[in-house]
Formats: sequence, C-alpha cells, structure tokens
Amino acid sequence: MEEPSLSEADERTLRFLRILVLVLTSTMIVGIAVLVVLFATRFPGKTPAPATEFSLPDTLELPADATVQAITRGQDWWAVVVTDASGAQEILILDADGGLRQTVALDD
Repeated sequence: MEEPSLSEADERTLRFLRILVLVLTSTMIVGIAVLVVLFATRFPGKTPAPATEFSLPDTLELPADATVQAITRGQDWWAVVVTDASGAQEILILDADGGLRQTVALDD
C-alpha cells in the first residue's frame, strides 16, 4: 500500500500547526513558572502572628451575683458583659487595673 503524498499547501499547514503547538506549549510552561515564582515570593512560609501582649488584671470588681458573658479589651479599659440573677444584662467598663469606671444597662 502506498502512502498518500501531501501537497505543498498541506505541508505548509502542518508546519504552521507544529510551530503553533510549540509556541503555545512554551507559553504555558513560562506561565506556570511565573505562577510558581509568584507563589514562592508572595507566600514565603508561616506569617508571624500579630503581637498581642495583654493579660487580665489580677482582680475585677464584679457584682456578687454576676455571671460573665463576654469580655472585650480596649487600649486602657475592659468591657465585661454580665448577667445578674434576675437575667438583666449590663456592660461594666473597667479600668486597665480592674477598677469599675462605668456601668451601662442593656434593655431587652
């Protein structure tokens, strides 16, 4: 059986397709290499945790029947949400050393 011969136009088309595939493959390889380099430089490993240096004061002035629900820290104050025995909630604003600065009643 004899192989069919390609015409000159078919040979040019085939050559063009080979070059096109080569260019596209090269472009994809360069693109993946760029992505790898970007990920390596943008995400260099573990990011350090933000510095948080705080601790609760040794004592807090809370009412005797209060149950703490939440605590929030400001720059030089603490906000403590408490619930008393009757179920009423209030926010206690405390100094950095734990002394009571202000009380805010929460309405239901």
